[in-house]
Amino acid sequence: MRLTPLVFIWLLSASTIAQSPDPATVVSPHARSLQGSAIVVDTHADTPQRFLDRGFDIGSTDPNDKGQISLDKARAGGLGAEFFSIWVDPATTNPVDYAKRASDLIDSVYQQVERHPNRVMMAYSVADIERAHQQHKLAALMGIEGGHAIEDDLHLLDDFYRLGVRYMTLSWSNTNDWADSSGDINDPQVQHHDGLTDFGRQVVEEMNRLGMMVDISHVADKTFYDTVAISKAPIIASHSSARALTNAPRNMTDDMLKALARNNGVVMVNFCSCFIDENFRQAEEAERKAMDAAVQDFIARQKAEGKNPQYIDTEPLQEEWLARIPRPPLKSLIDHIDHIAKFAGIDHVGLGSDFDGVSGALPAQIDSAADLPKITQALMDRGYDDNDIRKMLGGNLLRVMKDVELVSQQLQAAQNRRK
Repeated sequence: MRLTPLVFIWLLSASTIAQSPDPATVVSPHARSLQGSAIVVDTHADTPQRFLDRGFDIGSTDPNDKGQISLDKARAGGLGAEFFSIWVDPATTNPVDYAKRASDLIDSVYQQVERHPNRVMMAYSVADIERAHQQHKLAALMGIEGGHAIEDDLHLLDDFYRLGVRYMTLSWSNTNDWADSSGDINDPQVQHHDGLTDFGRQVVEEMNRLGMMVDISHVADKTFYDTVAISKAPIIASHSSARALTNAPRNMTDDMLKALARNNGVVMVNFCSCFIDENFRQAEEAERKAMDAAVQDFIARQKAEGKNPQYIDTEPLQEEWLARIPRPPLKSLIDHIDHIAKFAGIDHVGLGSDFDGVSGALPAQIDSAADLPKITQALMDRGYDDNDIRKMLGGNLLRVMKDVELVSQQLQAAQNRRK
C-alpha cells in the first residue's frame, strides 16, 4: 500500500482519539538472539519510489533520514528478506506507461543491490533467501502492487517474473479491467466485474504456472473468494490485517482468514495505524473530505507551477497531518497478529509492514525496520514459544514460497508432457 493523498486526513483535534501512554518495550537478550537466528521476512516496503524518484541510497547512514528501510536499519532489526513493492500510481501515470514505470522501479532495486553487493543480494527463491541469511546479507525480492501494471497482457506478466517479481497483488485500490478492488467497490461510477473476470482467472492460473505468489491484499471480498477457489497454490495477503478489530475494507474478515488457512496461505499483517487501530481509522474517515480538498488544492498549485504530477511530493505534508493523530500503542499491532493466529492458525500469519508507504502512520515504538525486535519481544510476552515466533517472523512465508515453487514445477511438468 502507498498512502496517496486520498487517504490522508486533516485532523483538527487529536482529543477525539487520545491514547494512554505506551510503555516502552524492553527487548531481552533472548528475544534479540531469536531475532538474529530466525529468517525474518517482510513482504511489503514501498522504498523503490524513494530509490527512483528521490535518489535514496539504501546504504545511507544519514541520521536525519526518516525512511523506514535502510541496510543499517535492516541489520539492526534482524530483517533477513524484504519484498520491495513495485507500485504504479494510476492517478499520475498514463495507462500506456504502467509497465514502463514498473520496469523503472524494478531497475532501481537492481541498482541498489549492485551498489552494495557485500550487504544485499537479489533473491528469487527460498534457497536464495536462505543463502543470503547464511552470508549475513539482506535478501531483496520484489512484488508488483496492482495488476494494472501488466496492462492486461500475460506476456508482460511473464516478463515481470523473469525480471524477478515473485508476487503480484491482483488489484491496488483501483479496480482494474479484470479484478475488483476493495478501494472503490462502493463507488457507483466504477465499473465492477463481480470479482474476477475470465481474464482475471487466466492471470491467477498463469501466476500458478510461473511460480509467482498470488496476493489478495487490496482486492474486493468477491475477488478474494474467486481467487481462493481457483488458485492451485497457496495465496498470500502481503499487507493486510483483521477486519474484526479494525473495520477497514482492506482488512480480512474472520471467514476470509479461515478460507485462506484452508488454502494453506498466509496473512502478512500490515503495520499502518489506519488498518490496526479503529480509533485511528475513524478519525481518518471523519476528516477525509476536508483533507481531500486541501491536498487536491496543493497538487493543483504544484501543477500550475509546472511540476510533473508523478513527482509532486506530498509526503512532508502527509507527515504533518498524520502527526496530529496520537499514534496507537504497539499493542494494536500485536492484537492483529494474535487475532489472525487464533482464527487462521499459527501457520498462517506473518509480517507485511508497509514500510516507506505509511510515513507518520506507524504505531508507537515502531519507527523503522530497526524496531522489529520489539514485535518479537511482545509476542514472547503474549506467551508464544520460539518455534511459533519463528513461523510468524518468516517461516510461514517461506513455506508458502516453497509450496508455490512446487506447484509451478508440477504444472510445468504436466504442460511439457502434453506437448
